Amino acid sequence: MNWKLIVLGGLVFYAVMMVISFPTGALIHEGVLDESYRATNEFWQPALRQDPPDMAAMMPRWIATGLITTFIFTAIYGWMRGAFSGAPWLKGLKFGLMLSIIGCCFMAGWSGVFNLPSKIWMWWGFEQFLYYLPGGAVLGWVGQKLAPEGG
Repeated sequence: MNWKLIVLGGLVFYAVMMVISFPTGALIHEGVLDESYRATNEFWQPALRQDPPDMAAMMPRWIATGLITTFIFTAIYGWMRGAFSGAPWLKGLKFGLMLSIIGCCFMAGWSGVFNLPSKIWMWWGFEQFLYYLPGGAVLGWVGQKLAPEGG
């Protein structure tokens, strides 16, 4: 286990996804899904029910869970990157594709439990690809520089 890869690679992975979340958040969550969110108000955290939603109140939780999960995902990538073929960025892209598909599988299962409109689940699933594909590609590229495979 390479801590340099996990911590520094995880921070880069997180940063890429955070940068992507700014435009996609506005487009998807404040645009396309806004009406669906308002129609399902009872499902959301109290800070998100306000008008306008209090995003600042949610940021500590979102940042903490985002960092923890990216560190975990980066550790998993470090263990399995040898299973992917291609250049480092391509290995990372394939890892990102795998994460996206797994995320969509979880959402498909949760959609049978939580009474949210299909539109929400489909957009959340699509959003997985927007985050994990570029995040994974950058992780693969940076990961090779931080902790060369086989090094």
